[in-house]
Amino acid sequence: MQEPVALVQGLYFLVTGIWPILEIDSFLMVTGPKTDLWLVKTVGIALAAVGASLALAGWQGDLNPATVTLGVASAAGLGALETWYVARRVIAPVYLVDALVELVFVLWWLARLG
Repeated sequence: MQEPVALVQGLYFLVTGIWPILEIDSFLMVTGPKTDLWLVKTVGIALAAVGASLALAGWQGDLNPATVTLGVASAAGLGALETWYVARRVIAPVYLVDALVELVFVLWWLARLG
């Protein structure tokens, strides 16, 4: 049986991870200017890799402890960092939208496990 939380989070991470790699101009229009585009693309590749792993696990219905940890920790970490750096005016407030999505993933994981 497929696991929706892993599948949905995985696809979300995959799409948002490859976005700056495939179309950096539109990514910068939404998220604001960046100076180190190589770093944006590096984070994008890492996020896409996490997303691919989660999506595959979700598709196969394989919720082992490593997959659960990857899903919860990546969502919690991204959400916390985005909130922290928006509060300090380092990144654009639009990142709070993603932080909210990450919170939804964490809560979904907790509900799924509870």
